[in-house]
Amino acid sequence: MDSYPAVEGHGLIGDLQTAALVSRDGTWFCAPRFDSPSIFGGLLDRHEGGYFQVSPVGVDYRSKQLYVPGTPILITRFLSADGVAELVDFMPVAGDRATDRHRLVRVIRIVRGTMRFRIECQPRFNYGRDPHELEEYPDGVVYRTPSLTLTLNPVRDVEIGVDYLRRTSEGVSGIGTFREGEIGGVVLETASPDPPRVLSSGEVCEMLEQTRDFWRRWLDRSHYTGRWREMVERSAMTLKLMTYAPTGALIAAPTAGLPEQIGGERNWDYRYTWIRDASFSVHALLGLGFTDEAGRYLEWVNDRIRDSAAAGVPLQIMYRVDGSPDLTEEVLDHFEGYRGSSPVRVGNGAADQLQLDIYGEAMIALHLADCHGFQGSYQGWLNVRRLADWLCDHWDQPEDGIWETRAGRQDFTYGRLMSWVALDRAIRLANRRGRPADTTRWASARNDIYEQIMARGFHPGRGAFVQHYATDVLDAALLTMPGVGFVSPADPMWQSTLRAMDAELVSDSLVYRYEPAASPNGLRGSEGTFSMCTFWYVRALAHSGRLDEARLIFEKMLTYSSDLGLYSEEIAPTGEQVGNFPQAFSHLSLISTAINLDQLLDDRP
Repeated sequence: MDSYPAVEGHGLIGDLQTAALVSRDGTWFCAPRFDSPSIFGGLLDRHEGGYFQVSPVGVDYRSKQLYVPGTPILITRFLSADGVAELVDFMPVAGDRATDRHRLVRVIRIVRGTMRFRIECQPRFNYGRDPHELEEYPDGVVYRTPSLTLTLNPVRDVEIGVDYLRRTSEGVSGIGTFREGEIGGVVLETASPDPPRVLSSGEVCEMLEQTRDFWRRWLDRSHYTGRWREMVERSAMTLKLMTYAPTGALIAAPTAGLPEQIGGERNWDYRYTWIRDASFSVHALLGLGFTDEAGRYLEWVNDRIRDSAAAGVPLQIMYRVDGSPDLTEEVLDHFEGYRGSSPVRVGNGAADQLQLDIYGEAMIALHLADCHGFQGSYQGWLNVRRLADWLCDHWDQPEDGIWETRAGRQDFTYGRLMSWVALDRAIRLANRRGRPADTTRWASARNDIYEQIMARGFHPGRGAFVQHYATDVLDAALLTMPGVGFVSPADPMWQSTLRAMDAELVSDSLVYRYEPAASPNGLRGSEGTFSMCTFWYVRALAHSGRLDEARLIFEKMLTYSSDLGLYSEEIAPTGEQVGNFPQAFSHLSLISTAINLDQLLDDRP
């Protein structure tokens, strides 16, 4: 592992409780859950993090990656003058009950000719902080720590080559020669009670077929038949891969510490569930017909509202996948960071920030679900009432904002906007279902918010709605204003805002969330364009009558995905993916934008 592979050079595989990022140089893998410490963390430190490398040796080759259609089964093809080989990576589905047992399958198949492969399995447990013992067995090895075991089971039908998987100081390494038609590899399993054994190619093929069939059955439930089916379905599978099946919680990304700028300090841990992401996911998944997943997310959100009301505290902006609120942030000083980007953080200190917009996003999800026939329970309505009553008392205060700035609280316009949305949707729910509520009070607060935004959130000198009341800085989060019904797309105040964003935040169709130099967030460095904001921009253009331009920008944005159709949080000026990868926000907004754009194009005379 002489250098760090590009972020976009990874494929995502998973079993619905955890996931792995796979490149030819190693993997990122945490177990038994997404938010557990890493076992292979070479993305954050190529020496201390641990890795699992499978790659050709002694030959010049090119490699290409693809997914088996309709699945997250990853194939890496190696092409050389000596032969062609395929590395197949996947994780059999773990199911809906939380378990510590997870399998990571890596199988080599020689398509043509002969090729030698190096296989190295060098785990480093608990972010490389816990030592482990290596126990050798006749048919494999077990890596053992006090809290976790990792069993290496070889895959082969015949003995392959020489020096196949011999012990090194802290792992195993070997070089094997593979010939046309031969299959070999490794199945890693966490928390297995059994000793390692040799698996046949037939056993592994059965695992692969079961995994393939599960994903294709799941994808068959999609209702989407629009113009961008391949990208939408890949995004849907990516979101499913980032869903913790035992609770239905959607993580923001399966990685931690990947920088928003190479060498910078914006290196956050995204392996948690944001209220905002879970709420946005309801819109995307209902639009595709995945009602079961949307229902599970709603249950998770409702449980968090209930818990916060019972404790008499505001909603946290994020939680662990099991709903627990402890996300204490720490720095891994012994990790150098991806391409030297430090500090490497795990946990997330922004969890306790006050972000008023999450109440609006939660209420949008609950209201949309009700429109789709998800009538809430009595307890669910009590949650809505408590949320709206709390917001009536607390909306008019400085907060930390959607972008989790760490430079002090402000009166953010987007937070006020989504507070207006929360009360507006709560009133609609009460009226539609005849539920008891103090809607007079809610309407009064909603109207006060509206008047305040119009009076203080619009900067006459800029001719635009701005990030907060004490600045003239623009904010791409406000691209959502027409979509939530706060302002008409034809309103001159909105049209001038959109023109200002065109001029200042847009770079060849890509959109910055704000100008970092003009809107300091307490951290050094700059950042790339924000993929979610670009998709928001497409929708804003489309609703503002610029439909052809919106479609072109959407098509351009699709070219910025990885070769596998995946998006990180941001795109650097060089066009490379930066930030944690893949990012739920990006894929959620891609789906919603595609659905919305399809409808507008179909309805155009």
